[in-house]
This record gives sequence, C-alpha cells and structure tokens, in this order.
Amino acid sequence: MKKILELSDIKRQFQMGTEIVRALKGVSFDVMAGEFVTIMGSSGSGKTTLLNTLGCLDKPSEGTYLLDGVNIGGQNRDQLAKLRNEKIGFVFQAYNLLPRTTALENVELPLFYNPTISPAIRKERAIAALEAVRLADRMHHMPNELSGGQQQRVAIARALVNEPVMILADEATGNLDSRTSYEIMALMQELNEVQGKTIVFVTHEPDIAAFSSRTVILKDGRVVKDTFHKNRKSAKEMLAALPVTDDY
Repeated sequence: MKKILELSDIKRQFQMGTEIVRALKGVSFDVMAGEFVTIMGSSGSGKTTLLNTLGCLDKPSEGTYLLDGVNIGGQNRDQLAKLRNEKIGFVFQAYNLLPRTTALENVELPLFYNPTISPAIRKERAIAALEAVRLADRMHHMPNELSGGQQQRVAIARALVNEPVMILADEATGNLDSRTSYEIMALMQELNEVQGKTIVFVTHEPDIAAFSSRTVILKDGRVVKDTFHKNRKSAKEMLAALPVTDDY
C-alpha cells in the first residue's frame, strides 16, 4: 500500500526572545493511502505545530517529512503553496467560507489557481463535490443562508474539489452540536470507506476520535501512543440512536 505521509524524527523549535521552544521533539509515523487517522493531544502537546507541518504551512527544523513522496524540506515557498493546493484539502473549525460568495463559488475557489482547468470544468467539478457532500440543492445559497453543518459540508466539498491525496481537518466539529458533529463524521467515514479518501483529523474529543481507524496521541512534542481501532464506531449508527427533537 502507498504511503501518503512519512514523518521521520520531525523536530521543530522556535526562538521566543532568549528562549528556544521545542514544540516537536522527534515525531515519527506514517499514514497509508485510505487511512483515517485522528491526531489528539492537549494544549501545548505540539498538535498545532504538527498540523502546520503536515499542511506544508511550516517546515521542520530537523527530520524528514514526505508528502506523497515529495520531501517538504527541499521546497521553497512557491513550491509549498503549489503542493498545498494540489495535494491537500483543508477543513477548518471556522469553515473559512467567503461570506458574499455562493456555496458553489466557494467550492470553485481552489481551482482558480489551476490555469489548466477551464471555467466549465471548474463548475462541473465543484457541483460534483457538492453532490458528494449531499448539498447540491444549496449550491446557490450564501453562507449566511446555511446552517453550521451545511457550511462545514461546503468546506468539505471545497477540500475535495482538487482531488487531493489527503484531507487535513483541524477540529472540524469544534463549533458544532453533537447531532451535527455526528453528521459530519458520518460524511467523513463515507468519504474514507466508500471513496477511499485519506483523512488526517486533528481533534481534542475522544468520542470524535473513536470514528477514525487509528489515533496518534501527542504529549510534550512526542508521540506517546499510536492505536489502531479494531472496533471503530459508526457515526451513522450513533446519529440514528440520538433522540429526535422538534428542532429537526
């Protein structure tokens, strides 16, 4: 099976005034194609620094990070931006949608940076991505006309539109209630299990991590646990088990 991520002894340190802060102290793990991995850790564990490294927003001080076979350490700023755009689909806690732009136009955005894609193909792929998250009927709505869960679905469609090798999600259920969180995780499980998408999902919630196939736990800049879930929970089943309220 193909390795999508290869991290070998990743270290990252920052100069803060006169002090050197060692955020990552030798992190090593691989992620294979088709895996759904959650990364957990309390505040100060190095989770955010690791996320920035995985997302090619930052480079390690030491060690090697290969993304789909490409060594990140050897890339300049423009090359990193190109890698991010082509190989990673980002999903954030705050959705990060443009407020005066329709769902369809928000999803099209990453394709604007690819001159080889015509406007017609761009629209076609954006519609297909919205269909994949079951939101095609809302494509002409503005973000303020959508619920939080629907906005996050638009963000996921935007992450899918470039057909990346990895979806990288940062606390993607952090702003959502339990029911909507389970809906988003059911979608993530479907993307992973049915479409074979590789997902790396950063969370601080153990019940969200239980929906993944594996959890990597960080503490003080090191991996302290790397567990495969033999009996991973089904978000669809958890959703079905929730009591029905008048709000839905």
